[in-house]
Amino acid sequence: MIGIIGIITIFIMVFGGYVAAGGKMGIIIKALPFEMMMIGGAAVGAFLLSNDGAAVKHTIKDVGKVFKGPKWKPDDYRDLLCLLFELIRLARQNPVAIEEHIETPEESSIFSNYPKIMTDKEAVALICDTMRSASMNYDDPHQVEEVLEKRMEANAHHALHSSHALQMVADALPALGIVAAVLGVIKTMASIDQPPEILGKMIGGALVGTFLGVFLAYAIIGPFAEKVKGVTEDESNFYKLIREVLVANLHNHATNICIEVGRQNTPSHRRPSFADLEEALKALKQEAA
Repeated sequence: MIGIIGIITIFIMVFGGYVAAGGKMGIIIKALPFEMMMIGGAAVGAFLLSNDGAAVKHTIKDVGKVFKGPKWKPDDYRDLLCLLFELIRLARQNPVAIEEHIETPEESSIFSNYPKIMTDKEAVALICDTMRSASMNYDDPHQVEEVLEKRMEANAHHALHSSHALQMVADALPALGIVAAVLGVIKTMASIDQPPEILGKMIGGALVGTFLGVFLAYAIIGPFAEKVKGVTEDESNFYKLIREVLVANLHNHATNICIEVGRQNTPSHRRPSFADLEEALKALKQEAA
């Protein structure tokens, strides 16, 4: 919702101010389809040229983050902590019983209690791979943490490609606007024998290209790229929480301490309260009993 409000505000303030100052929208509206065809078409073409099919699909999908915001909410972080609590407790009580849950998580009675987390293949794989490694005696906390850090860095690099691709388009748009404007000037110069009122409109139409390129770059596509980047970085905290809890587990801390380490390493705007988490964990213990 806030993204839509931002876009509406931009258009109202820019074009409202233009009209309030005595500007006429007619010349912009008349030139807009042709300028948008040149500038927008060139921008789309450059985007397709510089990215492969998977990256194009990924970027188009990630544009929705501008309006939806981060995938993971505070309740999801609480659920993740509860999931990790159940898995760690079971692994310590019965190392054999945990295997069925980490080998086939889609059939796990524990994972099935958290359907939203189950939809994220990377989160599930991160949990299962780490716990499987621990069961195979690859349990040096420092080595495991280093492996997880490299894995998450690689995932973050891939996830941020969308914002980089959008920023590339934003950086190109002002220059593409100049290209369109120059073509408009060339057209105007070919009609230099026309009266001033006609030439004025033609020059005004040419300048719409410069305006459109700069406007799209700094008011639309650039902010889109920055928002996608911010949301992606926010979502990465979900995987960092997994790392913190599982590494704490390898240090042989008490299960409750492992979960509290994860809770405290969660960003404050996503962190579940201690009381809320404690109540959820008590409910799990009661169900197990």
